[in-house]
Amino acid sequence: MITLDDIVAARDRISGHVHRTPLVRSSTLSRRFGTNVYLKLELFQKTGSFKPRGAFNQLLVRMDESAAERFVGASGGNFAQGLAYAGSELGVPTIVVMPESTPVNYVEATRGYGALVDLVPGIAATFDRVEELSASGATAVHPFDHPAMMAGNGTLGLEIVEDVPGVTDVFISVGGGGFITGVGSAIHALRPEARIWAVETDGAQVLHDSLVAQEPLTMAPTSLARTLGSPYLSSMAYDFAVDHIEEATVVTDEMAYD
Repeated sequence: MITLDDIVAARDRISGHVHRTPLVRSSTLSRRFGTNVYLKLELFQKTGSFKPRGAFNQLLVRMDESAAERFVGASGGNFAQGLAYAGSELGVPTIVVMPESTPVNYVEATRGYGALVDLVPGIAATFDRVEELSASGATAVHPFDHPAMMAGNGTLGLEIVEDVPGVTDVFISVGGGGFITGVGSAIHALRPEARIWAVETDGAQVLHDSLVAQEPLTMAPTSLARTLGSPYLSSMAYDFAVDHIEEATVVTDEMAYD
């Protein structure tokens, strides 16, 4: 599992490369629910999502382990940009394998951050292509299912507890499980009485279905929330969820976009 020491080390490692994003109280939501509701504004992170946290940590760890000179990863969304940006800042080439259905703005942004984009027919094919490229010499990095990725994500959890020490409930979106495992591990270590809730969209509810089946599952995502759709759930995320989350709530695409 991901330890607090792993997450603190990740923060030390990536602190010069990422933003410490604001956590703000929402007056509207606080009135609606009759309690203090805070929003972690990770849209102000580099590239607009939390992904650079884990991408930087993963690249820096892998560079130390193997003197890697080129990295390849699969993504149809935010990890693509996070990986491209991290590679550019660290001065190492990156290849991002993306499904052909990826929106043009994601593809262009990934190229704009300096990565070579390799388009393949579908999300499942992206991981096969990464294996091919890693066999030819590139170092494979993962969008969610790697301890260094999770530990980097967990730095966001440290900031939540520092800003709201009395936090009681944390709601975390889920794709393949790397985000909730990292952030949830930090929350649980620093504030074990806080409850952790998972949120997924219908058509990308791999955690919910895995908990029902009592084993990690694979699925073909159909949700409009493309950046949350994952073809499988990390086994580490499954183990964390079984032990530490209250519930995996599934919402419709319409609710998510509202």
